[in-house]
Amino acid sequence: MSDKRTITLTVNGTTREADVEPRRLLSDVLREDLGLTGTHVGCEHGVCGACTVLIDDKPARACLTYAVQMEGHEITTIEAVGEETLSPLQQALHEEHGLQCGFCTPGIVMTFEAFLREMPDPSEAQVRDVLSGNLCRCTGYQNIVVAVLKAAAVMREKRP
Repeated sequence: MSDKRTITLTVNGTTREADVEPRRLLSDVLREDLGLTGTHVGCEHGVCGACTVLIDDKPARACLTYAVQMEGHEITTIEAVGEETLSPLQQALHEEHGLQCGFCTPGIVMTFEAFLREMPDPSEAQVRDVLSGNLCRCTGYQNIVVAVLKAAAVMREKRP
């Protein structure tokens, strides 16, 4: 007998349904049931940050979140960032060679898209502190820091 239940999720502004068991993780539902494979799963313990998505505009680890907990919340995945053109952060990561192999990039982008909205003029120390929650196996942290600071400057110039 299956304990599956139908849940309704709002993902990237679209209402989606999925039949899930209560212990099914949000990361698995996003990737396997909804086909949103941009959210990566690295450590499965919430340590590496590769699975970071935004839940009600706040970064959260999808590998530590049960999908059934997400009814009534807005989930944003990497697929919603830079849909038509690269976001300033994505462009800066490209220009400053902060992408490396790319496995950790979606989690880093989601983390800093939210961070830069709340902290438009961060110091290098603040960027490094926030980046400490995302592991880059290529260890290209310096270029990521430079890219985040560059994106912050570009985003400040575009503000009214």
